[in-house]
Amino acid sequence: MKDEVLKALSACIEPELHKDIVTLGMVQNLVVEAGVVSFDYVLTTPACPLKGMMQAEAELAVKKVAGVKDVKIKMTASVKKDTRLESILPPGIKNLIAVAAGKGGVGKSTVAANLAVSLALEGARVGLLDADIYGPNQPQMMGIKGYEPLVDAGNKIDPAVAHGVKVMSMGFLMDPDAAVIWRGPMLHGAISQFLKDVKWGELDYLVLDLPPGTGDVQLTLCQTVPIAGSIIVTTPQSIALSDVRKAVAMFKKLNVPILGAVENMSGFVCPHCSKESKIFSEGSAKTLKSSYGIELLGAIPLDPKVCDASETGTPIVLSAPDSIPAKAFRETARKVAAAVSVRNAVHKPLEIKLVKA
Repeated sequence: MKDEVLKALSACIEPELHKDIVTLGMVQNLVVEAGVVSFDYVLTTPACPLKGMMQAEAELAVKKVAGVKDVKIKMTASVKKDTRLESILPPGIKNLIAVAAGKGGVGKSTVAANLAVSLALEGARVGLLDADIYGPNQPQMMGIKGYEPLVDAGNKIDPAVAHGVKVMSMGFLMDPDAAVIWRGPMLHGAISQFLKDVKWGELDYLVLDLPPGTGDVQLTLCQTVPIAGSIIVTTPQSIALSDVRKAVAMFKKLNVPILGAVENMSGFVCPHCSKESKIFSEGSAKTLKSSYGIELLGAIPLDPKVCDASETGTPIVLSAPDSIPAKAFRETARKVAAAVSVRNAVHKPLEIKLVKA
């Protein structure tokens, strides 16, 4: 009966990779006993946005096989590694995801924190590197302001752990009231140490919270390590595109794939009636699609709860999981994970393109 079951499952097409799940090796440990079929359904990410639909489709396909009395499917996941990282970073890190913005004040760090925690809530192993050297906000946003990293005999650094996410930030090492006045070589050294000397362990995704703009830190990262993809955070106004264009141009010049954009503050959620109102002019997402071919991964409304969560150190996906912004962040994280999986599966990795800073 195994052959008949596999034939039935081969009719199930992975909706984003467009191949059948048997050919893709997603059906494992298949056992048929007394009419009961059991197998592991190995997804490319635990944050798969179509997990429920795919499980139901496979179950229905197997039940149509003659003699099958019951179907037991164990949904699991194995995130594919970006092979370009093999000789550059510690072996446990599988994918780097950069969160960027053309300018400050668009909520980039808030998006990075909620994205990292959302991926962890889906079951992924996640790290968050606060690469915003000049304005490290993640210690406060993740509720770990007082953390003091320990360094072992091999000069390896223990990251903080908050909300299921491993976190490293310059904010752990500096006086919060002191200005960071560093040039390129010092920035390069700090970023390199955070990537290579922190004990990240096994990570499916390391989220990089980049500084705003297109400066030395962004160039250093993109020139030093291969990034699976970048996410550009913007706001709804069409005028915001003037800054987004610079970030898009930088990533394209450095051969860093753009997974998509996140439109933050897409509307205002009233704290009294919970209705959402548009308070900015619109059009940026449509223009990003038409002019650059960049998909909109998510639209996050402005809600006072988001601001409160950032202040108190518990991202809104945890502090108010049923709120509109939290649900938007969770859905955005699933789309990001899916985009990384598709890129790893079907796109030939581009080499890092060195550019003088």
